[in-house]
Amino acid sequence: MSLLSHSIVVVDLLQLQVSQTNIITCLLENFLKGESRRKMGKDGSPKHYSQFDSKRNRMTWILGVSGLCILSYIMGAWKNTPSPNSQSEIFSKVDCNIGSTSAGMSSSSATESSSTNLNFDSHHQIDINNSGGAQEFPSCDMSFSEYTPCQDPVRGRKFDRNMLKYRERHCPAKNELLNCLIPAPPKYKTPFKWPQSRDYAWYDNIPHKELSIEKAIQNWIQVEGDRFRFPGGGTMFPRGADAYIDDINELIPLTSGTIRTAIDTGCGVASWGAYLLRRDILAMSFAPRDTHEAQVQFALERGVPAMIGIMASQRIPYPARAFDMAHCSRCLIPWHKLDGLYLIEVDRVLRPGGYWILSGPPIRWKKYWRGWERTEEDLKQEQDAIEEVAKRICWTKVVEKDDLSIWQKPKNHVGCAQTKQIYKTPHMCQSDNPDMAWYQNMEKCITPLPEVSSADKVAGGALEKWPKRAFAVPPRISSGSIPNIDAEKFEKDNEVWRERIAHYKHLIPLSQGRYRNVMDMNAYLGGFAAALIKYPVWVMNVVPPNSDHDTLGAIYERGFIGTYHDWCEAFSTYPRTYDLIHASNVFGIYQDRCNITHILLEMDRILRPEGTVVFRETVELLVKIKSITDGMKWKSNIMDHESGPFNPEKILVAQKAYWTGEAKEKQN
Repeated sequence: MSLLSHSIVVVDLLQLQVSQTNIITCLLENFLKGESRRKMGKDGSPKHYSQFDSKRNRMTWILGVSGLCILSYIMGAWKNTPSPNSQSEIFSKVDCNIGSTSAGMSSSSATESSSTNLNFDSHHQIDINNSGGAQEFPSCDMSFSEYTPCQDPVRGRKFDRNMLKYRERHCPAKNELLNCLIPAPPKYKTPFKWPQSRDYAWYDNIPHKELSIEKAIQNWIQVEGDRFRFPGGGTMFPRGADAYIDDINELIPLTSGTIRTAIDTGCGVASWGAYLLRRDILAMSFAPRDTHEAQVQFALERGVPAMIGIMASQRIPYPARAFDMAHCSRCLIPWHKLDGLYLIEVDRVLRPGGYWILSGPPIRWKKYWRGWERTEEDLKQEQDAIEEVAKRICWTKVVEKDDLSIWQKPKNHVGCAQTKQIYKTPHMCQSDNPDMAWYQNMEKCITPLPEVSSADKVAGGALEKWPKRAFAVPPRISSGSIPNIDAEKFEKDNEVWRERIAHYKHLIPLSQGRYRNVMDMNAYLGGFAAALIKYPVWVMNVVPPNSDHDTLGAIYERGFIGTYHDWCEAFSTYPRTYDLIHASNVFGIYQDRCNITHILLEMDRILRPEGTVVFRETVELLVKIKSITDGMKWKSNIMDHESGPFNPEKILVAQKAYWTGEAKEKQN
């Protein structure tokens, strides 16, 4: 809205207030004149009143003025409040109808809502010369359909190949940023709903057959007509991920609720993480954008948590003591090289008492060395080196059985002091913040665990078993590790989000299976994710590294997953990978740091066609956001805060339209 438009709106409001004030003034004058006449006798001499009559007249005057003021306020508020013709009219613009390519909300959902669409346009009659209205963003070329700005293979080739640095995040400069909308493939379809999506995906959504050919024997993925099928196979689990996980469960407890968060390094199409969900274990799967085309994209299309990522020279973007279990199944990470740097990084993100599972080379090399096309001596040397690194970082080998080897991190570092007398390296890190993981180089030192009062205590505090863990006060909060956040604020945040999700049910179809992959762009304590626990969704909880409080560690202690991310840059994912994005007070953080148009274009990139975004900001920011998204083929409406119209924070519900790119013409 232009400055002139704002000025005219202010003038309109002032004129309304002046007219209401004049009415009150006239009424008061008539009232006082009447009182004056009543106080005079017939002969013009003043009447004499008792003290009681004087008080009564004064009280009558006060009540009269108060009543007139209240009436004036009510009339003004009523005049400026738009009234929808019906509740269905409110939601006809949100347009979230499931099962239709034209985005529209079902009438059953619409009738549940009592929210009102708010119109913040000026209502004057003067024609303002608006310079073309909202900016219309064109479609990018189809060659950008799977564009990942910060993991662009072309840009990556310019960087150092040492330690695979060229595969790390390298974001475009400002003059390289795209100002267009990433197109979906020409025949894009709405993905299968969970849990069917675990096993099937439309070929037209990710038109890549490379993995089905390259990994045909290993049963990663198969093409069946117009769809992909995921049999659940993997390089080291030819019987399927389910049977492989059962083998792990015989060695460590996967179903007791003790293990909730896991990380899968080099995940393939994330079948391990997909089948862990049946055991209430939430895995963060990551893999680089490499020759195995679109493996992370396949994982997210299946409705399984995943990110583009690699173990190279920088820390992976997760806090210390985050995961209960880490896994590598022939992930090709050189654990024994660089003085055990990558195993030391796994140690940083593992919780005290957490497990590391390794299958594939060099485990069981005596059986597989010929198939791996390596010598027995080479494989034995590699396994011996891994065993040595594990001892140096104070891990204990739990078991090695068939294709599996499992190590366990100590629950505190009391006994590690004795190990350090034998092994001088790696030494204990001196860094003050082991959680710092945004563009932070890995270190060849052991991240020290919090001190304990006795050798049987868990460093940092023991956790409740899942699902109690989701709502128990995280140890980082109860111990006072996060400044200005205590148990009372934690409980209050949970209550706030319970109320908000109850309100959201009337705004978006939460309970109809439309959403699977959900992102919270500013997660704070994870209350949004916790309130969604009964729905068939998973939430990527994002904590900006520049936020006032580093709460991501507490989110992991609750049994949820997430990552650090600066929204001035593109997220580490493929286009069209999230169904619902929640943005609470995000733009208040970033409006002075980067162009919010680029943030909105990034949200459009990662949002699926007909996906939904819920914004929570002040009116001024939401009006600005809406003016931009109107040019992005989004439909949106501003609504009141769940507590009512007098809260300055409002809600903007937006939906991305269904549209696709055009197929390239075949060249002779």
